[in-house]
Amino acid sequence: MYAFLFLFGLFSPRAVAQSGSFNTNGVTLLHLVALQLSWVNLSRNLLLAYQSLGVVYGDLSTSPLYVYTSTFLGKLQNHNNEEVIFGAFSLIFWTLTLLPLLKYVFILLSADDNGEGGTFALYSLLCRHAKFSLLPNQQAADEELSAYKYGPSSQVVASTPLKRFLEKHKRLRTALLVVVLLGASMVIGDGVLTPAISGIKSVDTSFSFPLAVLSSVSGLQVTAEKLTDAELLLLACVILVGLFALQHCGTHRVAFLFAPIVIIWLVSIFSIGLYNTIHWNPAIIRALSPHYIIKFFSATGKDGWISLGGILLSITGTEAMFADLGHFTALSIRIAFAFFVYPCLVVQYMGQAAFLSKHPNSIRYSFYDSIPGPVFWPIFVVATLASIVGSQAVITATFSIIKQCHALGCFPRVKVVHTSKHIYGQIYIPEINWILMILTLAITIGFQDTTLIGNAYGLACMMVMFVTTFLMALVIIFVWQKSVVVAALFLVFFWFIEGVYLSAALMKVPQGGWVPFVLSFIFMIVMYIWHYGTRRKYNYDLHNKVSLKWLLGLGPSLGIVRVPGIGLIYSELATGVPAIFSHFVTNLPAFHNVLVFVCVKSVPVPSVSPEERFLIGRICPRPYRMYRCIVRYGYKDIQRDDGDFENQLIQSIAEFIQMEAVEPQLSSSESSSLDGRMAVISTRTVQSSSSLIATEQEDFGVSDSIQSSKSLTLRSLGPVYDDENPQIRRRQVRFQLPSNPGMDHAVREELMDLIQAKEAGVAYIMGHSYVKARRSSSYFKKLVIDIGYSFLRKNCRGPSVALNIPHISLIEVGMIYYV
Repeated sequence: MYAFLFLFGLFSPRAVAQSGSFNTNGVTLLHLVALQLSWVNLSRNLLLAYQSLGVVYGDLSTSPLYVYTSTFLGKLQNHNNEEVIFGAFSLIFWTLTLLPLLKYVFILLSADDNGEGGTFALYSLLCRHAKFSLLPNQQAADEELSAYKYGPSSQVVASTPLKRFLEKHKRLRTALLVVVLLGASMVIGDGVLTPAISGIKSVDTSFSFPLAVLSSVSGLQVTAEKLTDAELLLLACVILVGLFALQHCGTHRVAFLFAPIVIIWLVSIFSIGLYNTIHWNPAIIRALSPHYIIKFFSATGKDGWISLGGILLSITGTEAMFADLGHFTALSIRIAFAFFVYPCLVVQYMGQAAFLSKHPNSIRYSFYDSIPGPVFWPIFVVATLASIVGSQAVITATFSIIKQCHALGCFPRVKVVHTSKHIYGQIYIPEINWILMILTLAITIGFQDTTLIGNAYGLACMMVMFVTTFLMALVIIFVWQKSVVVAALFLVFFWFIEGVYLSAALMKVPQGGWVPFVLSFIFMIVMYIWHYGTRRKYNYDLHNKVSLKWLLGLGPSLGIVRVPGIGLIYSELATGVPAIFSHFVTNLPAFHNVLVFVCVKSVPVPSVSPEERFLIGRICPRPYRMYRCIVRYGYKDIQRDDGDFENQLIQSIAEFIQMEAVEPQLSSSESSSLDGRMAVISTRTVQSSSSLIATEQEDFGVSDSIQSSKSLTLRSLGPVYDDENPQIRRRQVRFQLPSNPGMDHAVREELMDLIQAKEAGVAYIMGHSYVKARRSSSYFKKLVIDIGYSFLRKNCRGPSVALNIPHISLIEVGMIYYV
């Protein structure tokens, strides 16, 4: 019973490990099971399982529309006898059982990263449990995050020779990143091909157009009044535009709209499959035996191997189960597939094979011909709608992949919209949505052939599975801490199955299979150029930091006039003072009385809790009034424009000043203090502490820094800022010191300076950087930096917009980086 509970996620060994050992009388175990099977948890997962049908399984569930046709329309049409048809069904059954059910549902969904899935989630797990990460500005303090230790291997274990070997060679770590980018790029390629294949197949059964939206209206060609090719293409394009236009509504709304369609579709194909099995050939049930696979290849030989490119279409969309995990839960996806989707698909494929065994000439329109006459039109309508829904899974997965790529420094800045208050991973990216729509329409109009798009689609899906299997094998070794033998068995077993399908799909590269390679290559180039340019820019900052001894030599005034106010200097450096600061000091006659060096960075975890988000420290001795704030986000986190960052920052610094007085180890001695230790400041602790008394009121429009500013010019610009930001509700907060006679005089003085600086106003200071290759650089490097990276920087969202910095309070200074 426990094994069953574990496989379906109803019982977690991790929970037992955290609560202690198994109780001999079973009370502890039963208590844990009862806790995890509580009605609230179960009802929530059932609701999510219902939603997942409309998002995750639309693509996988519509495969029966074209699998048999794609398999037999090639050279295999000369072998469409009963034995070969039985063998094809046996192949489909065991492929569905071994890959989606065994690999994904029972194994891969257990390798989630704090509830997040996909290739980057596996990469994130590997980076935390071994030093594989290429992310800059990582610190030892990041390893103390609660989400960082997620997984069975939270305990420190001895380093293995394989781990040391991979950690030692940077080229191997770079190669691992390239493999991850390849998998992510193939998923994005799926996001282009799936809607095209769904749209055309929805309008065309004669296979004169591509396979998923095209697959839904294919039944029109079976009827007496056939539409022309131009009419079918126009209809498919209209469906595609409508599908992408719906994405801004959010996953949860789209799921509630689409889930009933998929449920009706699955029930319909289950009923038709059961009817066809009983009515035409009940003997098809014998084909569940793998013996028929041997008969299939014995009868068809090389033709049968090439036809595997059609068989593998039965599992396209499987990767969405793992990639869309962040939108749902592992248990909800397992319930939906194991108890509903899988039985319906198996029975449908069985019934369609039973029908074909008696009507081998109906291969071309196998699905629609197998529908009993009285229910043809209702099934056709449902099939059309279901095929449209089939595109949703991979579109949703593409949004998740892009967000993860961006957070890990591998994709340009884009706008990310959080569409649900309850499920944190449900997001929408407008730019990516419209780019996908344009590419999908181009593929649909340009190819107009379902067979070619089907070849491309199957190859892309199998490449993603191949990469995922490799990363999962590494997770088994380094995260689950199993032996290399176990990982090798997993890798060899699934790579053998996937390798056979991949080899057959590669044979179709000239017949449309080149499309996913081209799409993936383009996205990989974009990702790698952005990653390369970002790393080079960071290394420049790292090697050109301002000497803190030079700052100490200038004295607390820094050799310039210190005026009231707070200056927030943004930099990617987590340690040291960026070169942009010396640029300010040497060119400006005055600077703010309180300086805070802010570093907003991503860490390789899905989410950072608000209690652990802020790291506060001091730069230089106390009279300098210079601080450092590191704001940490996970790859699922979204920076919200709630207008509360300034207030949280002031309260966090005040709390740090209080902690520093109580815990002297946070700072060094006055004579040698350069860049002191940093402390995690919990926002909950700040809100409940007595460091500062905050009085607040909510108002629309102008931020605190504008209203509290002593500058008449800045105040006069307030109405303009209101017009540009009419819907932003910001908190106006005033701080006061509590009446605490026991407070240290130096601490009180520093807190008063902080409050007065806040009242004077807050300015955001950033470098407007221009990255160029050195003159001595190679031609290839100049091409990448001067053309590729510069183009991406100019055409993506600006850093100030991505960080939600008020435009009216922003100061930008031009900086040229020669990398």
